[in-house]
Amino acid sequence: MMVTTHAAIGLLLALPLVAVAPELAAVGALAAVAGGVFPDLDLLVGVHRRTLHFPAYYWLPALSASALALARPGPATVAVALFFLSAAVHSVSDAFGGGPELRPWEATSDEGVYLHPKDRWIPPKRWIRYDGAPEDLLLAAALSIPALFAFDGVVRSIVVVGLVISAAYAAVRKRIPEELLERFQ
Repeated sequence: MMVTTHAAIGLLLALPLVAVAPELAAVGALAAVAGGVFPDLDLLVGVHRRTLHFPAYYWLPALSASALALARPGPATVAVALFFLSAAVHSVSDAFGGGPELRPWEATSDEGVYLHPKDRWIPPKRWIRYDGAPEDLLLAAALSIPALFAFDGVVRSIVVVGLVISAAYAAVRKRIPEELLERFQ
């Protein structure tokens, strides 16, 4: 899935704050976006979907921080909880997409996301065939709609920019030069 799809999922996780703690909604949304983006920074350092993707390990800080945020809601506790929750969901949801290979539409890899405790790769389900696939763009757009209406200011601007980036990336995904993609593998 595209990083913007993961960011949109993070925004959905922060959405209840608009109703229950509106004063924390913006900070929660921004932290959720950051958590949704964070695992994909392993494109820059290490092995993609292995170095910063922890489908098992993010849950401990996510659940601990969520319990603390419920007990003592504040900007810091809510931000940490949503950051880790969004990173955990990102890491798990990558198994539902294609593999991390350069041409994932060819479905040549059996590596979806690395499961560290088992020291093995979870195979990709390919429900979203590859990052930037038409269904990925549709999912990013659908998941962004609630946030587009619920948030304002900076968060709404991030949603709009994310949608524009999603559409542009989906339009050129299969035409991105392999040399450029190899830099991020």
